[in-house]
Amino acid sequence: MGASMLSDLGAEILIPVCAVVGIAFSLVQWVLVSKVKLSPGRDSGSSGNNGAAGKNGYADYLIEEEEGLNDHNVVLKCAEIQSAISEGATSFLFTEYQYVGIFMVAFAILIFVFLGSVEGFSTESQPCTYDQSKICKPALATAAFSTISFLLGAVTSVVSGFLGMKIATYANARTTLEARKGVGKAFITAFRSGAVMGFLLAANGLLVLYIAINLFKLYYGDDWGGLFEAITGYGLGGSSMALFGRVGGGIYTKAADVGADLVGKVERNIPEDDPRNPAVIADNVGDNVGDIAGMGSDLFGSYAESSCAALVVASISSFGINHELTPMLYPLIISSVGIIVCLITTLFATDFFEIKAVKEIEPSLKRQLIISTILMTVGIGIVSWVALPSSFTIFNFGDQKEVKNWQLFLCVAVGLWAGLIIGFVTEYYTSNAYSPVQDVADSCRTGAATNVIFGLALGYKSCIIPIFAIAVSIFVSFSFAAMYGIAVAALGMLSTIATGLAIDAYGPISDNAGGIAEMAGMSHRIRERTDALDAAGNTTAAIGKGFAIGSAALVSLALFGAFVSRAAISTVDVLTPKVFIGLLVGAMLPYWFSAMTMKSVGSAALKMVEEVRRQFNTIPGLMEGTAKPDYATCVKISTDASIKEMIPPGALVMLTPLIVGIFFGVETLSGVLAGSLVSGVQIAISASNTGGAWDNAKKYIEAGASEHARALGPKGSDPHKAAVIGDTIGDPLKDTSGPSLNILIKLMAVESLVFAPFFATHGGLLFKIF
Repeated sequence: MGASMLSDLGAEILIPVCAVVGIAFSLVQWVLVSKVKLSPGRDSGSSGNNGAAGKNGYADYLIEEEEGLNDHNVVLKCAEIQSAISEGATSFLFTEYQYVGIFMVAFAILIFVFLGSVEGFSTESQPCTYDQSKICKPALATAAFSTISFLLGAVTSVVSGFLGMKIATYANARTTLEARKGVGKAFITAFRSGAVMGFLLAANGLLVLYIAINLFKLYYGDDWGGLFEAITGYGLGGSSMALFGRVGGGIYTKAADVGADLVGKVERNIPEDDPRNPAVIADNVGDNVGDIAGMGSDLFGSYAESSCAALVVASISSFGINHELTPMLYPLIISSVGIIVCLITTLFATDFFEIKAVKEIEPSLKRQLIISTILMTVGIGIVSWVALPSSFTIFNFGDQKEVKNWQLFLCVAVGLWAGLIIGFVTEYYTSNAYSPVQDVADSCRTGAATNVIFGLALGYKSCIIPIFAIAVSIFVSFSFAAMYGIAVAALGMLSTIATGLAIDAYGPISDNAGGIAEMAGMSHRIRERTDALDAAGNTTAAIGKGFAIGSAALVSLALFGAFVSRAAISTVDVLTPKVFIGLLVGAMLPYWFSAMTMKSVGSAALKMVEEVRRQFNTIPGLMEGTAKPDYATCVKISTDASIKEMIPPGALVMLTPLIVGIFFGVETLSGVLAGSLVSGVQIAISASNTGGAWDNAKKYIEAGASEHARALGPKGSDPHKAAVIGDTIGDPLKDTSGPSLNILIKLMAVESLVFAPFFATHGGLLFKIF
């Protein structure tokens, strides 16, 4: 078998060092962003007494294009809007976390009670699950440690989302001010802030998981099977918080967005983010709580789960049986190298190449994905050569399968490149530089109905290549290394998570920057620059969602495999009625879940539209711009609606595995998991891409960059109104239902895995009675 070249001590040093480097890098980026000042004048004393000195104090770093505007007022206005957005986002997240905190404690108690009852709460050591000749720690210990790791994952997830939101609201106005110096400066500010979030999240997730493993090892000693079974709670905690963050944030942001668009743009014909629109602050707050805090928690959840799935399978393979620490930590070493690779990649965007023109923005972001993938392939090759023995065995449904280290390298690489392919296909279908979105825009000539038909068709069609990419990576990785191969393929897809998140967070930050420019009354040229940043951000956000969905499919399949092994199911036979009814019900769940989230957005938007109309009709001087709208009421509508409406979809996802496992047993549950995975992935891809395409078709008409686009425009024309309607329909699809579905499929799988010992001993009550 041979040993790995990297010593155990080397692995134990490498992982925390990479994590700390990642955290340090994000802090450096944050310091660079904070150099953009949000207070007018470097020396407020001199600028107060002497206008000229103040102006000169500025001259070097505010090469002001619009002479007509007083700099001080613009900077003060931006600072004021930024603090309003930041306050709104912080207060919403605190309210959300209070509710989620209650759930967290309740669910932690549930985990402890269910898993403790497997052996009747005994404290005696038990024969091991996979090797009856050895003695392992009691089930009560697994219950206690699973509960602790669940809470750790939940807290890390919440902190990741919250920090991301704080950074984004810190950077949005700074991006607006930098846009006055040119599009390149604004791009770097927005991208750096995205990088702060990406690196903090990737490094924190890795560090907390690594520390947890080492602390648990003090108790478990040589019982690695029990240790890594308890660690799966970390993934469950991360994803359950992500579900509430995604659904709650998604409902918040889209209620505000739909309300602002329908009344402001369609009825009152005022531009997007116009300060006269009462829902405009709520809309900008929503970008931060949905797209940033939700996305952060979501990708953290995927990362935690793919690591847990790989570790669980490895612990019952030769790595775990022979106690080889370095190969056992292979999943964490991949993530560590990923942080270093992403660090080098980020420098390409911020330091090595400078953006001079608008058309360079999107290629620069795409370059990030390509560079990180190429470098990471080399990184994985080195890690697989150094950290793995030349051959070893992997647990494969009861047998041990012999695997070579180059085969495992291929598994990770195939996941990594499948991620890139999914990203680029998503981009082709959602960017207005290509024909699919231009066709959708063209269909607006005959009204909203044809726009909707074309958009839906585009979304369905965009599933084809991503599904083949996922299918090929599953086949290759399973053929080489069974379920462990699929788990590391998912990790490969997520290994460049820091870059992926930086690109993702960049979108909402640019979107906010555009809103602030509009509200602060800056010139048309500034708004054009922020719009260009935002349009590129929209496409990259779609790419990010593609990654999240692809990795979710692989992660949930790997977790499914671990669940089937843990629940001691020899085969999942579709022809048995128990399994087949599970398949049908599982395939229905994503539809039920989408129905709940869509309707929640609809009913919240309805209240928002009524409120915005009421203010336009009853506040005298609002349309003329002499009176201020009541922003707070709209923020409150969004907050109340999202808190109330996030509970039912969350309960559906969290309770389904418990109910099915307890009453119908593990075979039916395996059917439910397979069904929800198969249908959830398709709906998620089509919903995200349909919404993204409608949004960019609208932007294509608004920008009027080509002859074709000018023929459809300008803003306010009939084709433009049809495009706005399409965009409004797509909002809940791309930002609420679509992205939440990937959490649904992962979360049900990881929850089933955590509760597998309980379901295997006490489950299937109905079939036992009848």
